[in-house]
Amino acid sequence: MTLDVPSWAAQAAHALPRPLLFATVSGAHLYGFASVDSDLDLRAAHLLAPEEVVGLRTGPQTLQHTGVRDAVELDVVSHDLLKFATLLNSRNGYVLEQVLSPLVVVTTQVHAELTSLAPRLITRHHAHHYLGFAAGQMKLYTRTGQLKPALYTLRVLLTGIHLMRTGRLETDLGVLGTRLAYVSDLIAAKREAEHGPLPEGAAQRLAVDVPRLRVELEAARDASTLPGHADPTAVTALHDLVVRTRLGGIPPD
Repeated sequence: MTLDVPSWAAQAAHALPRPLLFATVSGAHLYGFASVDSDLDLRAAHLLAPEEVVGLRTGPQTLQHTGVRDAVELDVVSHDLLKFATLLNSRNGYVLEQVLSPLVVVTTQVHAELTSLAPRLITRHHAHHYLGFAAGQMKLYTRTGQLKPALYTLRVLLTGIHLMRTGRLETDLGVLGTRLAYVSDLIAAKREAEHGPLPEGAAQRLAVDVPRLRVELEAARDASTLPGHADPTAVTALHDLVVRTRLGGIPPD
């Protein structure tokens, strides 16, 4: 865990009213451009008891808690293991980034198994997630002119390109953005203020680079050696993990 992540993050995650399988940090902290006033985004998976799944009174598939602690805005979102596994076994880049986040605040043996299976569930179709996410952030940037959606747009496009070319997930814009000389200035500006303005000249560069990176991501997807479907043995192992954990509970560390 980096120094940017508060020491109480695990306690905040455990405040959710179900047993946690893992909790990791997402958002600007994960993407390498947290500011002095950034929210803390925690993403997690929890476990419903068997009777909350098979009975008439079902438990919450998604839990959420928001608040403020030590002047930090907190947003915690957790999915039940079945919902999380279903999303993971799709082209959903959000949950892929959550389970593989290096900023871990709560972990278990089940989390370790999920992280070992996740790379075998990656396909070239994950590019659709990054293309769609970038389009949404670009619309927000066009409407507001703010720095934050501009950074998100660059981050998701560069993450998608890297994933399609290497099969490995990298979410830190500071690592991904070295090819664009002005990205370090954007990150420095964002660290000063969550909703600050763009540095001078950045808008003109974005107008050129965003369409180019989008085309590059589409080309990387088309040329990718990633499979068109998740590894069937990994999908079976994921199914077995859900059943085993649901019936047996969270294994002790």
